Amino acid sequence: MLGIFLSLNLMKKLCFWLLISTIGFAQSNFDLGKQYFDEKKWELAQSNFEKALVQNPNDYLAIEYLGDIFGYQKKWDLAIEKYKTLRDQFPKKANYWYKYGGALGMKAKESSKWKALGMIGDVEKAFLKAAELDKNHIDARWALVTLYIELPGIVGGSEKKAQKYAAELLNLSKVDGYLAKGYIDVYFERYQSAEKNYSLAHKIGNSKTTFEKLYDLYLNKLKDAEKAKQLKKEFNS
Repeated sequence: MLGIFLSLNLMKKLCFWLLISTIGFAQSNFDLGKQYFDEKKWELAQSNFEKALVQNPNDYLAIEYLGDIFGYQKKWDLAIEKYKTLRDQFPKKANYWYKYGGALGMKAKESSKWKALGMIGDVEKAFLKAAELDKNHIDARWALVTLYIELPGIVGGSEKKAQKYAAELLNLSKVDGYLAKGYIDVYFERYQSAEKNYSLAHKIGNSKTTFEKLYDLYLNKLKDAEKAKQLKKEFNS
């Protein structure tokens, strides 16, 4: 009896250590995947996240990383599949709607005109849902500004709608708001108004992004090389 008891006890310990090893293996795969992701080694990152999912099919963070990896590689169908899984599993999470809409929108851009037209409604719906779920989601509002400006009026494009979300951006982030308004002005070739908005954005943000937008406006739109030169000098100093 003692021998049987010792054998059972040994088996229990062995099973316990096997379980611990399996959990450690899954965590190691995820950590490796994250490390390779940060290093932009997409294939290695993908391989490790997929191994992590074998160990835990409900590792939704690994699924999101895979969606991001496919997005960086412009594998839009695969990215859409991953984000759709997350969107369906967490329908109240704004960022999953945003990422799904973004991947869908990029696929539409690379599709034929007629195929893209059939996808626009789903892209808009996803961005609108993200903006509705998270009143502070800046990227979703930027996506809507861009969408409504780039779309032809006949299929839903509208400066009025774009300005609505630019105004919401202004309430959330002055820099983003002025950049969005400047972007709209540039699209419609209202370069004097764009200069005003980009200048305000740069005065507040004084970042590489704000500098590049204003610099490009001076150099390529307003054809004012002197202003571009002065802006560059001030920014570099």
